[in-house]
Amino acid sequence: MDIRIRIRRPRLPRTRTGWRRLVQAVMAVCVLALLPITWLYVGTAGGLRTTADAPRAGVAVVFGAGLDDGRPSPYLAHRLDAAAALYRAGKVKVLLVTGDNSRKDYDEPDAMRAYLTRHGVPGDRVVRDYAGFDTWDSCVRAKRIFGVDRAILVSQGFHIRRAVALCRAAGVESYGVGVDDKHDATWYYGGTREVFAAGKALLDAVFQPDPRFLGHKETGVTRALTQDH
Repeated sequence: MDIRIRIRRPRLPRTRTGWRRLVQAVMAVCVLALLPITWLYVGTAGGLRTTADAPRAGVAVVFGAGLDDGRPSPYLAHRLDAAAALYRAGKVKVLLVTGDNSRKDYDEPDAMRAYLTRHGVPGDRVVRDYAGFDTWDSCVRAKRIFGVDRAILVSQGFHIRRAVALCRAAGVESYGVGVDDKHDATWYYGGTREVFAAGKALLDAVFQPDPRFLGHKETGVTRALTQDH
């Protein structure tokens, strides 16, 4: 039996009105696609700095970026190096390291703290957030759990705008230090991922969902800020 499947080609408009509606529809799709990225750039205006010109903020929030055999990945290590530089320069007094500890064999915050103490940051100046499962969760928890009102955020350049925009949406006065890295495959992957992540970020900022895990308030940041060292 000869079975043939006919594939219908999309029919193009035959009238001027039809073409106008098609063009309008395409333009609307383009505007919607660009809206999240536009929001990121507008929402972070004036908020990106370097370690040299970053303002004093008391707290630096360092976002997790993966582990290699239990140690910070190269990208995460560069973030931690920048955070340590901010501490040594007196720009911040406390480093809030936020990352994933959703299972026993994967502990970003403890690995981040161990790295920082090996590089001269006192352990009592490093506060760990074990439930920073994504950027929005980290920002909300920084505000609602750790009581952070103003912070310098540390991440890679391709991620820092989203971090600043989300933390500002969560109520944290934020400035971002974007760490530069070799533009390898990981860098370009991260940049491409941000295009799609911007859409979720905009939805998070608008609808303000609760983090995956909230829990009780913690006083680690407050204690470290008020402690003489």
